[in-house]
Amino acid sequence: MPPTQLFDMSGIDLNKVLFDRDEIKKENPQDFEMQQLDGIIWYDKDSFMSLGYKDVTDKEFWCRGHIPGRPLMPGVIMVEAAAQMSSFAVKRFYGLKGFIGFAGIENAKFRKPVEPGSRLYLLCYIKVFKRRKFTAIVQGVVDDTMVFECEVSGLNV
Repeated sequence: MPPTQLFDMSGIDLNKVLFDRDEIKKENPQDFEMQQLDGIIWYDKDSFMSLGYKDVTDKEFWCRGHIPGRPLMPGVIMVEAAAQMSSFAVKRFYGLKGFIGFAGIENAKFRKPVEPGSRLYLLCYIKVFKRRKFTAIVQGVVDDTMVFECEVSGLNV
């Protein structure tokens, strides 16, 4: 049984985009096929929680080969989206500047496939923050179902 979602999304306007791809790029350097975060919908500095999304389309670079005839979003790309979500959040919450490097992943679980045509919501909680390093819990949700969860760590380099 999946754990409880980090927060209840029902009170959040899922159509209101606070930060679009261009705004996200001001914080995160990933571009072209590696930009895995399309928008930030909500964030709360007091609780260190945020909500973003990735619209998964049939134009993704991995669709042709993973898996032919039934494209499935690779777990590693879900983790990349989680890392980008947490990087954006920690920069907003703590005012960090510079590059946030990926430092680690723990407790990753993939519960359901993510297919083109899905909106993958990324629920993020900054669990630990130290001067240069942080750990975040990120959950992926599609159609009210948790499809993955993980803890990602980043390092301000």
